[in-house]
Amino acid sequence: MYYDCAAHPEQFVYKLMTATVTPRPIAWVTTCSEAGVINAAPYSFFNVMGHEPPTVALGLLRDPDKGLKDTAENIIATGEFVVNLVARQMAEAMNVTAINAPRDVSEVELAGLATAASAKVFPPRLAQAPVSFECRLHAAVMTGPKQMIAIGRVVAIHIADRFLLDPERGHVDTPALDLIARMHGSGWYKAGGEMFQMDRPAYAPPGQDG
Repeated sequence: MYYDCAAHPEQFVYKLMTATVTPRPIAWVTTCSEAGVINAAPYSFFNVMGHEPPTVALGLLRDPDKGLKDTAENIIATGEFVVNLVARQMAEAMNVTAINAPRDVSEVELAGLATAASAKVFPPRLAQAPVSFECRLHAAVMTGPKQMIAIGRVVAIHIADRFLLDPERGHVDTPALDLIARMHGSGWYKAGGEMFQMDRPAYAPPGQDG
């Protein structure tokens, strides 16, 4: 089946994309408003974009009522945010923070989440998150009416000690993180699952392989 994106409503295209680009890692983003309200919200349009320098990107869609979402407003205003990764045991609390609360209401408080001070940015990190990336805004790209991509420079990384196999060499016990990912449809997520490994091939000129 062929779909011309311009010939279909945006919500229809959204369904096709989110049903096929799976699983998607979840950025549980903490920000702080200029009024001092701590915001937390999950976003699955997220990934690492490079390491020289370390860079992440968030896709922040339009809020049907408020326009720019609280997270986008705060990132633009302050230039700082923290990406927390979501372990399975925190999934229900994460879901609470997806609520469409007013701007002056902290989702952190609604979900009963504990925070910890960040080292280099003002917004706090979520204390129980297995991994947190402290970020400063590199660029904000408006991709549509009230739709934004926030490109962040990672300035510090927190990893809970129990998930480090060798801290000096940066070896992480990735399966033990037990991170969840966003799937298709309304409210579907993925935890765990089968893994397999393949070695990356090395090119050899014709006649020199083997």
